[in-house]
Amino acid sequence: MTLQFQTTPSPNFDARRGPPDMLVLHYTGMQTAEEAIARLRDAEARVSAHYVVDEDGTLYALVPEERRAWHAGKGVWQGESDCNAASIGIEIVNPGHEWGYRDFPDVQIDAVIALIADIRSRWTIPDDRIIGHSDLAPDRKEDPGERFPWKRLAGEGHGLWFEPAAERVAALGAPLQPGDAGLGATVLSAGLHKLGYGVEPRGEYDEPLRLAVTAFQRHWRPGRVDGVSDGETRARLVGLLQLAALKRAEHHGS
Repeated sequence: MTLQFQTTPSPNFDARRGPPDMLVLHYTGMQTAEEAIARLRDAEARVSAHYVVDEDGTLYALVPEERRAWHAGKGVWQGESDCNAASIGIEIVNPGHEWGYRDFPDVQIDAVIALIADIRSRWTIPDDRIIGHSDLAPDRKEDPGERFPWKRLAGEGHGLWFEPAAERVAALGAPLQPGDAGLGATVLSAGLHKLGYGVEPRGEYDEPLRLAVTAFQRHWRPGRVDGVSDGETRARLVGLLQLAALKRAEHHGS
């Protein structure tokens, strides 16, 4: 399948240091697609993305994949602190939480899936490096948010998804929440850190940990986005870590 793009070049890019191995998904967070594309092409704004996907499925190409677009800003994933250098950025048209956050139309997600498959045919991008903007910057970003269908994306072979059995959830006991301290907070923060979040392992359920849990929930537990790590949140994290390790082993063995 050959994808059709509207070419709308942006001047906002510079050189990469090497091949991209990460995908970062965003929502535009503006009232219209036209407004978002204009900003991504504005030299004074100093922001861009490689692609924009409109709600009707139209694909816009702004920056060549071989170049470093300016979409991620300050953040960390799996120890990488220059996520722009490592990633390809896709902006998905949606007003976002500020302007009337809504579901992403099926035709738009069809286009996102086709675009990701196309990108991954050219670059080696592991499933555990297909993330949202809020995953790398949980202290300042919410996109693409809890309405984005990460489960459907993973079902098409892009990214990670895990739903634990009830007994796994029950085995993890009472929720951990902000203000808690001790081994539970240490294990939780260490698990999030291992998955990729910038939070450092620590024995206190402090504000950085609450923000990381909230970002995790937006992506992998969208039914509960409150920064409280209940048994299901923790069971999903454990399952995702196991799944990520398995996929990595399969990749290295192939």
